[in-house]
Amino acid sequence: MAILADRMNHLGTETAFEVMARANALEAQGREIINLGIGQPDFKTPEHIVEAAVKALHDGHHGYTPANGIPRLREAVSADLRKRYAINIPEQQILIVPGGKVTMFLAMMIYGEPGCEILYPNPGFPIYESTIRFSGATPIPIALREENGFAFSAEEVLSQINHNTRLIILNSPANPTGGAVPKKEFDTLVQGLSNWPDVAVMSDEIYGQMLYDGREHVSLLQYPELHDRLILLDGWSKTYAMTGWRLGYSIWPKNVVNQAEKLCVNIHSCVNASAQFAGIAALEGNQDPVKFMVSEFDARRKIIVDELNKIPGFSCIEPGGAFYAFPNITNTGMSSQKLQEKILEEAGVAVIAGTSFGIQGEGFLRFSYANSIENIQKALKKIAGCVA
Repeated sequence: MAILADRMNHLGTETAFEVMARANALEAQGREIINLGIGQPDFKTPEHIVEAAVKALHDGHHGYTPANGIPRLREAVSADLRKRYAINIPEQQILIVPGGKVTMFLAMMIYGEPGCEILYPNPGFPIYESTIRFSGATPIPIALREENGFAFSAEEVLSQINHNTRLIILNSPANPTGGAVPKKEFDTLVQGLSNWPDVAVMSDEIYGQMLYDGREHVSLLQYPELHDRLILLDGWSKTYAMTGWRLGYSIWPKNVVNQAEKLCVNIHSCVNASAQFAGIAALEGNQDPVKFMVSEFDARRKIIVDELNKIPGFSCIEPGGAFYAFPNITNTGMSSQKLQEKILEEAGVAVIAGTSFGIQGEGFLRFSYANSIENIQKALKKIAGCVA
């Protein structure tokens, strides 16, 4: 048997896909399964976006595109950011990539290496820690606590920085908690980072347009003092219900963007051509479908939190953004993993153990409310019976 590179032993995975596979296997056996595990909108991609991709194919856009993306799409991203944040980002600093994970991987390959440290949110998207370890860097968790609404403490983050720190990863609104970080924490963090000019920041803002109760998104692009070391991660997957299109974008510092583009040439050459034309239509077209989806998620959010708090042993704070609820289940007396398995096998509901998102996730479960109100209510009734 051929010997594998040691770094493969450090690469993790994403449990949500494993749970989905088990749920699909149970369905194949004839079981009724309600999936509140996978993190993707249950809406169709808006029709005008689909039509733009179809038209692009009929118009002959079948070949390679520039590695950094079609110029018109990068211009559309720049215009969208200007409209939302009143910030002018040159299209030369914008990189079109096949999904948000690619930006994470590029950042880790550029900044991570043995001997350095990278800070990341915990509980947080599992690919952060996985790719940090794969790069050879040491992952340093930023604890996100329920009592703080799952927002980071800027003072605590600043206390974790040392001369080995290479990169800080931030995510708001957040997966898996739905937490939205208050502006004052960002203000304090950015001010403190002035003492650490060599530390880069990657801000994952993929859920930036999914906020509730009048909250406004705080983008790190709004802090000009960070622009020479900031990577922004965003895309179309969540906002426009385009998870399967594999289309994302990132903003890079001027002195780093060419390195990121070079990696793209080596890894994937370019992004699917017709999907990029769909991305243009999404940004430049009617935004009413986005407002509708967020409104629907908000209605589901209120219902799922209310119903979760009725289940014995569960308590759930209201998430400020994204489409996840992250209830505390410590009073059930079961570990997150055991309760995840029990709920799937006995109640027929797929949810994700908090430990799938890091050690700080013990005592929690992640529920995705990207499902119908009818299914959410039905699922939680089944869970209540299972737990009781």
